[in-house]
Amino acid sequence: MSLWRWQDLLQALELSAPETGADVGGISIDTRTLEPGDLFVALGGEPHPRFRASLNRDGHDFVDAAERAGAGALLVSRKVSSPLPALAVKNTLEALWQLARASRERMHGSVVGITGSAGKTTARYWLQEILTAQSTTHGSVGSYNNHWGVPLSLARMPEHAMFGVFEIGMNHPGEIAPLSQLVSPDVALITNVLPAHLGNMGSLEAIRQEKLSILEGLRRNGSLVIPFGLDTSGVRDCHLVTFGTDARADVRGTLTPSGVRVHIEDLDFELTLRTGGEHRLQTALAVLAVVHVLGADVESAVTVLNGLAPPPGRGNEFEIAGRTVIDDSYNANPVSMGYALDALSTHPAERRIALIGEMLELGAEAGAMHQAVIEKCRQIDVVITVGSGFDDLPDTSGLNRREHFGSVLDLDETRLMSQTRRGDVILVKGANKVFWANGFVDRFRTALSSIQPRS
Repeated sequence: MSLWRWQDLLQALELSAPETGADVGGISIDTRTLEPGDLFVALGGEPHPRFRASLNRDGHDFVDAAERAGAGALLVSRKVSSPLPALAVKNTLEALWQLARASRERMHGSVVGITGSAGKTTARYWLQEILTAQSTTHGSVGSYNNHWGVPLSLARMPEHAMFGVFEIGMNHPGEIAPLSQLVSPDVALITNVLPAHLGNMGSLEAIRQEKLSILEGLRRNGSLVIPFGLDTSGVRDCHLVTFGTDARADVRGTLTPSGVRVHIEDLDFELTLRTGGEHRLQTALAVLAVVHVLGADVESAVTVLNGLAPPPGRGNEFEIAGRTVIDDSYNANPVSMGYALDALSTHPAERRIALIGEMLELGAEAGAMHQAVIEKCRQIDVVITVGSGFDDLPDTSGLNRREHFGSVLDLDETRLMSQTRRGDVILVKGANKVFWANGFVDRFRTALSSIQPRS
């Protein structure tokens, strides 16, 4: 079944020619992952007027590669030499946004937009898995949550999907509103408001206002799902649903000896998360609140959720050679770092090792926030820090800090492996550019795998 009929592409892009072309089975901006029959969108690298970031390559340079990979058609903004049917537009990024709008308009199911300072991808992944078990569901992949990732994800949505789940991110003021308007969610979820991108935003209040700007796209009579206690000043008329551990939350969780009891109206459900920590519980409650608002089957959702782990790099646990590695390397902000260290401090272990990378985009507060992380680390058996954010802190006394590295490139995973022993639990967490972007955890796991069974 085709994703887009050729005539529908022409109509969405307001083009009259060429009159004939191929229906396409998917949409791609990357020839490395392009599937035969896809429409290849040659993004030109120029930034969107409302966003600062831009791609560092011109997709027109990869048209030949797209042809070799089996592309069915091209979307281009300049003349290219190719026998493939080509849709010629002035700006391919704007054309991608046009396809996204048309895709949203033709889909008559329910759409969820998710934003927040942390937990967006985990919430999106969990919700997508839960809803897929109940009906046809489409959503973002990876962390496609910016000015090209959101329209690409929307444009890929099948016309007959019953649910759509999309992640909406930001780095600077004014970025969430246009993406929310594009997604046009029936339900908007704000996972939390934390000091992430503080250097770009200026204050926690500015971050709160930016997150709440997801309301700019919320459909009439739509629902806003937020953490209990979040300041709702400025929220316009909408159906407001709260989640949390407070007894006054609409969807609340109560800790029990066996896990968590979830209360939704007059119904109770037993939830057992595969990964612990307050932040995981909050994300689970947020997801169940959205399921409830959508009118989907909450009991089925709890069953699916009990078996789910987070997406890669968001707190996944691996046991290798008698050691447990907690891979939380995808990103970090001061609050999520605190959550991760608190969870580590109570994790059953012979020794608890924290390998922590610096946090970025914190502005003038960076020094104080890295010092606060150090305070959390005093309860950890072994602490290894990476990055300039941990340089020259005023007080590291009483810290079981073995080593500090200016860069992850200075950190030898084989040497680190040799310093561990059976029964250790090792947390790896830091800004995306520290561990995740450098593939450190995969290399560390490979090093651990080489340990002989008796060691």
